[in-house]
Formats: sequence, structure tokens, C-alpha cells
Amino acid sequence: MLNVLADRTYRHLFLAQIVALLGTGLATVALGLLAYDLAGENAAMVLGTVFTIKMAAYVGIAPVAGAFADRVNRRALLVTLDLIRAACALALPFVTEVWQVYVLIFLLQSASAAFTPTFQATIPDVLPEEDRYTRALSLSRLAYDLENIVSPTLAALLLAVMSYNSLFLGTVVGFVGSALLVVSVMLPSPAASEPRGIYDRTTRGIRIYLATPRLRGLLALNVAVAAAGAMVLVNSVVLVRGTLGLADSDLAWTMFAFGAGSMTAALLLPRLLDRVPDRPAMLAGAGLMVGTLVCLAAFIGWVGLEWPMLLGAWLLIGFGYSAVLTPSGRLLRRSAHAEDRPAVFAAQFALSHACWLLSYPLSGWLMTRFGAVPALIVLATVGAIGIVAALCFWPGQEATEVEHTHDNLPPDHPHLQGHRRHSHALVIDDRHPKWATHF
Repeated sequence: MLNVLADRTYRHLFLAQIVALLGTGLATVALGLLAYDLAGENAAMVLGTVFTIKMAAYVGIAPVAGAFADRVNRRALLVTLDLIRAACALALPFVTEVWQVYVLIFLLQSASAAFTPTFQATIPDVLPEEDRYTRALSLSRLAYDLENIVSPTLAALLLAVMSYNSLFLGTVVGFVGSALLVVSVMLPSPAASEPRGIYDRTTRGIRIYLATPRLRGLLALNVAVAAAGAMVLVNSVVLVRGTLGLADSDLAWTMFAFGAGSMTAALLLPRLLDRVPDRPAMLAGAGLMVGTLVCLAAFIGWVGLEWPMLLGAWLLIGFGYSAVLTPSGRLLRRSAHAEDRPAVFAAQFALSHACWLLSYPLSGWLMTRFGAVPALIVLATVGAIGIVAALCFWPGQEATEVEHTHDNLPPDHPHLQGHRRHSHALVIDDRHPKWATHF
């Protein structure tokens, strides 16, 4: 897996991802504690609103950013967005009202909505071979898991000697470090796509995404991921601090358990995906998350909430979470031409976060209004619906090449090579506007 780090450009991008996520992880812990200080037992509702604002920025900004990612200097764009995020994080320790948190989070996450899909779409250009790209996806997943493992561990140690507001300064350092690493390498220049109108460019990625069966299945699995993930991210602070009455550092260790499960899956997946197709691996991960939510609800209903049981549940949910998300980049790479990748990655970013946009406030409202057991049961039901939809949208036997004909092209078109009926891996584009055998 580590051999891909021999590539200097990818190595610097990977390190940039690590330092940015270390800072983000510190901010995640600090935001939970800030919300608890500002709102007390209503912290779940505040956090739910914060995450809803975050998702709204992602859903609204990402498609627009993806539409123009091949028209600007990628390195300059990424560095500028990192510096904007650093400025917002620097202001967070000074807030005194909840609305101020909301404004800063919107600005910070709007920059992230443009940064992340552009960054993700750059990696296939740096590592075009699928086996190396698969290893890079697992490393990327491990980097994301640092937000749930190393960052909470570091936060727990820092909270022993300083206030949580100081953790936001670590976030600033992370974003500035990311900017320095990105500016230290030359990134591949995106291929210029055909001139298109604003509407066409903005919606192209989503249209390709929704026309591709495997990506519709991915979107359905994102529903399961969002349902289980929202329970962890929104309600952990209330379960640990409110229900169990534990300390700030125990919240960090609870999030550590979630990250440990995710990292374990990311380490196992590269070899597993060499032998097992993406679909069964991802469906199994989603099933593990839903089953764990149901079992935790039953345990709390019969025995009550206990910290070791919560740690075990978050560990299993983290494992399933990574099993679904890690292979998703392979599906996106396989489903778009190079010039359309930024738009398709942005579509995944926006549509998957639309799922979070619904699950975050739902999770916070259920926890605040009805308590842990109803929240777990409802979110498990939402996740199960996502799994059933994925089974319907994503065929179990997906052909590598699809035989089809083209009535929409003249007989001398170069794509036909003299044969109106031919077969190849089908990707939605101008010549193949829908998933069909006849155009």
C-alpha cells in the first residue's frame, strides 16, 4: 500500500490531507464542547444545526466548484481555499454566541466544499493506474480516520493542560500546513473540456452520476452511511457527557473507537478488493452499520447505556462506514472520463452530503425529543431503506463491457471505427447520454 508514496506529488498531497484532517479533528472535538458550553443539554440540537449548515454549504457550493475546476489553476485554487479555512478557524475561539458559530462554520465549510472534490479529482490524474489508485484510496481513508483517532487522542492530551478553545489554533496550523504542502508541488493540468453553458457545466456531473446504475447504488448506500454516521457525530456528546456523565476526554476516546473501526477496515480493504467486487463489500459494510444500531437500541432498552457497549458499537459502525466509503472512489473513477471527473466527484460530494443534510437535523431532533432508543431505531430504519434501494439500483451482475448500437452518430464517426454495433466499458458522455444498448 505504501509504495504509492514514492510518487513525490502524491506524497505531498497525502501529507497535506493528513495535517488538514488533524486540525479538523481537533475542531470537531472543540465544537462539541463549545456547543455544550453555549447550549447545555440542547447541545445535540446546536450540533445538528452546525452540521446542517455544513451540509447545506457542501450541497450548494460543490457542483458549482466542480463545474469550473478544469478552468482554473488547481494548485492556486487549493492553496487559496486552505487559507480561507485557516482564517475562519482562527476566529472560532473568540465567539460568544451560537449565531457566530453558525456564520463561521458556513464560511469555512463553503471553502471545504470547493476544496475537497477538487483535491479528490486530482488524485486519479496523479496516479492513473487502477491498482495504485486503489491503494491511494485506502491511504486517503486512513488519513480521514486520523480525524477520529489521532486527533481525539491528541485532543484528550491537550485538554488535560489547556481549554478546548486552544484546540482551534491546531486547526489553523493544519490548514496552513496543508497550503504549504500543496504549493510545494506541481499538479497535473486538467484537460480542457468542450465549451459549455453555465447550466450544462453545473449540472453535468449530477446528470452523469444519476444516469449510472452503480452510482445510483452508491447514493443509496450513502443514505445508510449518513444515518449511522449522524448518530455517532451528533449524539456522542450527549450520550457521553449527559447520559453517562463522563469527562471531556472520554468523549475524545469514544470518537477514537469510531475511528479505530474505520481504520481497521481501510487497512484490510486493499487486499480484499483484489478478490471481492466492490458491491458485496460495500453492502456488507452498510449492513454492519444498520445491525449495530439495532443491537445498541436493544441493549439500551433492556440494560441501559454503558460506556464499553457504546465503544464497541462505535467501533463496528466505524468499520462498516469505511467499508462503504473507501471503494467509492473506484466507482467514480470507473464511471467518468478524465475531463468529467471533477464534475462527477463534485456530484458525489454534493449528493452524499445531501444525505447528511437530512440525517444531521433528524438525528439531533430525535435525540433531543425522544431519547437514544427511538433515535437509534429510526436511523437504523433509514439505513435499511438505503440498503434495499442499493440492491434495486445496482445490478448484482454488472457487465464489464456493454454491447450497443449508435443511431445517434454518422456512420463515419471515429468512435464507431466502421462498426455501428460494438462493445466497450460504458461511461455516460455526449455519445452515450443514457445507460442503454441503443443510442
